[in-house]
Amino acid sequence: MKWWLDACKVPNLAVKQQAEERQLQLTKPTGSLSELENVAVQLASLQNNPKPNVDAPWITIFAGDHGVMEENISAYPQAVTRQMLQNFATGGACISVIAKEYAATLQVIDCGSVGDEYDYAGVDRYCIAQGTANFAKQVAMTEEQCIQAMTLGCESVEKAIANNTSVYIAGEMGIGNTCSASAIACLLLNEDAEQLTGIGTGIRAEQLQHKKNVINQAIKLHQNYVLDDAFKALCAVGGLEIAAMTGAYIRCAQLGLPMIVDGFISTVSALLAVRINPVVRQWMLFGHQSAEYGHRRLLQELDAKPLLKLNLRLGEGSGAGASLGIIKLACSLHNNMATFAEAAVIGEKV
Repeated sequence: MKWWLDACKVPNLAVKQQAEERQLQLTKPTGSLSELENVAVQLASLQNNPKPNVDAPWITIFAGDHGVMEENISAYPQAVTRQMLQNFATGGACISVIAKEYAATLQVIDCGSVGDEYDYAGVDRYCIAQGTANFAKQVAMTEEQCIQAMTLGCESVEKAIANNTSVYIAGEMGIGNTCSASAIACLLLNEDAEQLTGIGTGIRAEQLQHKKNVINQAIKLHQNYVLDDAFKALCAVGGLEIAAMTGAYIRCAQLGLPMIVDGFISTVSALLAVRINPVVRQWMLFGHQSAEYGHRRLLQELDAKPLLKLNLRLGEGSGAGASLGIIKLACSLHNNMATFAEAAVIGEKV
């Protein structure tokens, strides 16, 4: 059953109007708090709650390795993926600190990393495959593997819903995954690697050109298989963790859970989700614009206004996590500022 094609919920427009009307009554000039107003109103509509909140955020990190690492496209060795899994679980990673700061539940899922069996407390190990295949030579995933990974994302969201979460963040870990994300973006947007490929983990100029060449080679190899099918683009050049995030985003919209989209790789997953099931777009907030080349183009494609621009390029859901502070403030202002009547202040002239 293609659950990812099932209908999504629709945001509550009546609550949105109620939130907009409250904003008009708060003791400030209309529109003066700009995006702080907009995000509170949008979240109210998505949560079906005139008093929106991010009191119980949920963050899931999906991890997977990439066969395209055979092409020497990263500054870091593949072993770092597995090492970072333990770092997430033991609290040492950036997203671990962010999760603690905002009292978020942090879930870590290994969708398919390379290496021997292990048992890290706090890491859910599924290992659909020992990483993907090298997409410069063949499809990265079978369609069955891709569906299995998307289903991990689906199940993560269902678990978050069962725990009464208020907002969902998907993050990723996988050495080589900016290469995969760039290749997906090229196929979805029908553009070449020059427009959508950046330095990722910090590769040198000559490595960057090599990375672009590898992606362009892969586009030629897979374009007849993919055509205009987003799911097949994901299978052809995607990653298990990218597929899991795509599934998570779709399931969020189907169950009516607001999501905050992170950086370049997460936004590729967001675009995949929207291409597969367009109503998903209505459930997305965008945490930040990263420093990764091509992210701005993806945000433009999704007509997205990110809340922050801090030139981050870490991944892990870190930019979306950082935006929790801004969203929490926006909700507090919306819920707690006095109205003109309450403060006995004369409002604007009509």
